[in-house]
Amino acid sequence: MITIDGVRRDYSSRVAIGPLDLRIPAGGITALIGPNGAGKSTLLTMMGRLMGMDAGSIAIAGYDVTSTKSADLARIVSILRQENHFITRVTVRQLVGFGRFPYSRGRLNRGRLNSADEEIISRSIDFLDLGELEGRYLDELSGGQRQRAYVAMVLAQDTEVVLLDEPLNNLDMKHAVQMMRLLRRAAEELGRTIVIVLHDINFAAHYADHICAMKDGQVVEFGRPADIMTDAVLSRVFDTEVQVVDGPSGPLAVYY
Repeated sequence: MITIDGVRRDYSSRVAIGPLDLRIPAGGITALIGPNGAGKSTLLTMMGRLMGMDAGSIAIAGYDVTSTKSADLARIVSILRQENHFITRVTVRQLVGFGRFPYSRGRLNRGRLNSADEEIISRSIDFLDLGELEGRYLDELSGGQRQRAYVAMVLAQDTEVVLLDEPLNNLDMKHAVQMMRLLRRAAEELGRTIVIVLHDINFAAHYADHICAMKDGQVVEFGRPADIMTDAVLSRVFDTEVQVVDGPSGPLAVYY
């Protein structure tokens, strides 16, 4: 479980995120949704200790995010941000290998990954269907292929909790669906707890176990998709008229 108590991030006297109180269950996928500027990415990066808090606390699997040693936290939670700045002249396999850094204790820098590391790297590459691309350099890949490689790197870190900030960026319709299906498999088959920032409410409704709706720096709704996928809730969260209709595979939000 991820426990968020009284968390606040102050940007100015008039702009702040929180205070936030939230319980994210262990296992499955929890989607963070809401309009631009709602605080979704800020909350995610605070969970991953890539951004500090001005107040409150976050605990992941019982470990306090602020006080836990970095080496220990990196074995519990992994995070993929929106912007990734890896040098492009690394291969897919080398990139995914960076996910083993918390376990390698310097072996990675000396090219000394052990057989267990290599097995996990291969498994992550295969899981994201990157086998034919593992020898390619990042700058030889499409945006969608690079995005899959970054997600494979995060999975190779082999953590209980995975935090993903808009992993569908740069993906077309086909590859966005493939990515969400793979993440669903990771939650079910690998036992991961995945927290994901999504802009598409229909992806959240179809693939997530729980949805957290944010607005103006606050958590305004939390529940199962059936609880969130209503005209009233979505119209209030997004400040626009939304109609939820019965689709062939579940509820669909119509807002155009």
